[in-house]
Amino acid sequence: MYRDHKIAVVVPAYKEELLIEETLSGIPDYVDVIYAVEDCSPDRTGEIIDNYAKKDPRVVPIHHEVNGGVGAAIVSGYKKALEDGIDIAAVMAGDNQMDPAFLTQLLDPLIEVKCDYTMGNRLMSPVFRQGMSKWRFFGNSILTMLTKIASGYWQMVDPQNGYTAITGRALERISLNAIYPRYGYCNDILVRLNVYGFRVKNIPHPARYDREVSGIRYHSYIFKLSMLLLKDFFWRLKMKYIVFGFHPLVFFYFFGAILSVIGLAAAVFALWEKLGPGYNLLFVHGILAFLVFMMGMMFLLFAMLYDMEQERNTNGWY
Repeated sequence: MYRDHKIAVVVPAYKEELLIEETLSGIPDYVDVIYAVEDCSPDRTGEIIDNYAKKDPRVVPIHHEVNGGVGAAIVSGYKKALEDGIDIAAVMAGDNQMDPAFLTQLLDPLIEVKCDYTMGNRLMSPVFRQGMSKWRFFGNSILTMLTKIASGYWQMVDPQNGYTAITGRALERISLNAIYPRYGYCNDILVRLNVYGFRVKNIPHPARYDREVSGIRYHSYIFKLSMLLLKDFFWRLKMKYIVFGFHPLVFFYFFGAILSVIGLAAAVFALWEKLGPGYNLLFVHGILAFLVFMMGMMFLLFAMLYDMEQERNTNGWY
């Protein structure tokens, strides 16, 4: 146990025959249970996990008969952790990318009841993100901003970081079956945690890249995740500010979006009018379009401001 708490580590693994044993052997001794979830790998990943479990009784192999994605693998580990009465469940990928030396920094805020979810942050400084390609950093930066808006955790950074830890009470509250099963699960979890008022803390740590190969293709991943975050954003507004409570920021978001779209459409019409035959009222129509668009943007910015205030008042940030 670590500080009188039962700790589990969930290790999702798909085609990790090169690094999975190294990952399992590096998990600290104070961890009580290791759920190694083999997600129907076509290589020897499952065999290596089973063999290692014979040497380390902490390792509990979980095999998926059908590949479900990294999110589905982590959910399988979370469910087993709930069954076993685990106090805190951390996630460390099977590619040995998560440095075990920083695990206590993720666990301590949870044990001290400062928050219910901790997540790594590799984007804190150029030193911490050494080894991260510029394209990967650019993609992470875009997804960070989109996740801030969708989740309501405005001070959060690096939501793509899979090095996380969560309390048992948070796992009991959020719907595990509803979590997005593939890449994007970490963004989806943040949205669900915010709806239920759980506090989140970023833990800065350096990136560690060695022999692992990322399965993420950012040119398609950013688009797919953007659609997921848009859906999550509307779900969060509905559940948090209409079903579970009420806040007028919902109306600010609604009217802001409507007016912004009308303003852009009016601007396009004004340009078409300028290029088309007949009279020319580009200046008048352009000014009106600009005013409507700016009014819409003001509504949206006020909605974001109110959302930030809700984060400070109900969720807090540590």
